[in-house]
Amino acid sequence: MVEGGHALSGQVHISGAKNSAVALIPAAILSDYPVTVDNLPLISDVEILSDLLQYIGADVDLNGEAITIDPREISPMPLPNGHVKKMRASYYMMGAMLGKFKEAEIGLPGGCNLGPRPIDQHIKGFEALGAFVSNEQGSIYLRANELRGARIYLDVVSVGATINIMLAAARAKGRTVIENAAKEPEIIDVATILSSMGAVIKGAGTDVIRIEGIEELQGCAHTIIPDRIEAGTYMITAATMGREVTIENIIPDHLESLTAKLQEMGVEVVAKDDAMVVRSHTNLKGVDIKTLVHPGFPTDLQQPATALLAKANGTSIITDTIYNARFKHIDELRRMGADIKVEGRSAMVNGGIKLEGARVKASDLRAGASLVIAGLFAEGITEISGVHHIDRGYEAFEDKLIGLGARLWREEMTDEEQEQLKSS
Repeated sequence: MVEGGHALSGQVHISGAKNSAVALIPAAILSDYPVTVDNLPLISDVEILSDLLQYIGADVDLNGEAITIDPREISPMPLPNGHVKKMRASYYMMGAMLGKFKEAEIGLPGGCNLGPRPIDQHIKGFEALGAFVSNEQGSIYLRANELRGARIYLDVVSVGATINIMLAAARAKGRTVIENAAKEPEIIDVATILSSMGAVIKGAGTDVIRIEGIEELQGCAHTIIPDRIEAGTYMITAATMGREVTIENIIPDHLESLTAKLQEMGVEVVAKDDAMVVRSHTNLKGVDIKTLVHPGFPTDLQQPATALLAKANGTSIITDTIYNARFKHIDELRRMGADIKVEGRSAMVNGGIKLEGARVKASDLRAGASLVIAGLFAEGITEISGVHHIDRGYEAFEDKLIGLGARLWREEMTDEEQEQLKSS
């Protein structure tokens, strides 16, 4: 429940990167000794991955923002669909298990429903390394007599495929070269932990990554980078209702594309060493946004940005070149009074119209954030269901917003309301 109309000010501390954490935890499987990862975000995806590792035999100590994983008792057991279907990034278990044991059996991954996001590039990479891949009864089977380094060109730039191939290649024989690799900061984070284990990786953060496979990987300790998407979400939130909001524990360079668009809209953004100060403007201007692979505008911020554009004056066009089904939040914003039309991969936003609180539903993680942002500047109270999606990727979302002066709270849904939600 979000009560709109309250100005925001103060500081908010950014957690560790969700998109790193969900790859770094499976990466620990590759080691032959305990691995500690800290600055973890306290989100449900981390808990699901911890459960998955324990299920296959790991000794896992999850203590607040730190996790220690002892992989020495892990066996390549089949991973059932139950937990796997709760999150998309469970597919990183494929690359890690294949790299360590030369075999894996994993139910098809779930997570946010953003339309077709095929894992064909992942499979292409595994096959190039020498794995046999088959799809049987809703599970993917991976087998290899041995993994050998290969030159792999990704047909599309894919963060998931880049990371998965890196994981599998870290213990393959010889050199692997990934061309047209993704360049996101999370790729560098994964390369850093693998290097700390003893892997030899060069070029992470560029479009060509070279990996020299190592037979045995050591234990290590690793600190996750700050979450640039969480930081961007709070920057957008501050742009809608912020008198002066300081976003702490960030890497400003990771947010340059968003910073440029906010400044174009008339928002005051001041970058410091590891923080950003954002001051909103009463007369925001509409802008055009196109999502691109890093360092372009992140697709994960498209939905929160759409809510901001609904407040800005004039017409804006937001185009998502990454996921063509990432517009499910728009019907919900329309329920609140927004004037938005979708044409193909673009949404045309006629902004500056007063939004009113309504009953809406979060269809995925970033859509949930978008609806909360809209609720913060809408008149009256917005009721958002499906908030389990938000819990997957934002640590203490409402507590952090309340700390800035927002008014929002949770209420238990009645059985009748839950049935209505399922049928809607």
